[in-house]
Amino acid sequence: MVVHSETYPERGAEEVPAEFREAVRAMAAAVLRPEIFCEEMPAPQRIAPHSSALTADVTVDDLELGTGRIILLHDPAGNDAWDGTFRCVAYARAEIDPELITDPLLGEVGWSWLTEALGAHGAAFTAASGTVTRVASESFGQMSDDEGTAQIEIRASWTPVAADSEGTLDITPHVEAWGELLCTAAGLPPLPPGVTAIPSRRGQRGVGV
Repeated sequence: MVVHSETYPERGAEEVPAEFREAVRAMAAAVLRPEIFCEEMPAPQRIAPHSSALTADVTVDDLELGTGRIILLHDPAGNDAWDGTFRCVAYARAEIDPELITDPLLGEVGWSWLTEALGAHGAAFTAASGTVTRVASESFGQMSDDEGTAQIEIRASWTPVAADSEGTLDITPHVEAWGELLCTAAGLPPLPPGVTAIPSRRGQRGVGV
């Protein structure tokens, strides 16, 4: 998978920092589950001098269970609000059981899906923030026979930091954690022990042992 990146229009390609180019390559190296189809998307150009973005859908038996996106922002000058020079911005949306919409712990649980995924993939981070939104829909009139639906939406951002003593920043585990967030929100069970996801030859994601 080739990940597209954006810079401010007035900046030349030669001015793209080496650390951002490496981060974009790391995004492309992320290995996601086979239920996830991931591809590049246009990245916002005015939030930071440099950005790159991915979008993904979680599909099982031709049924879309969830969708999301992740954007990597980079400002070589740093950003006080980020507490760093890179920032990950993620979004995930999935269908849930309508009975769960009133669960007072749903927001806390939804947020834990993200933080636990980051921890499980060794994606060190700081300055995390975000929201968990529940959306319920009911049908009336000529659509009254339609069943109600419910969704959970998770919007989050965090600053990736080096996970080793050498100060090397690796974006790959952050993208993989986002992929796990999508699958967890969509209700997919964890992969069995000993089974890991590997890229397929079609550019979508496959699974291998």
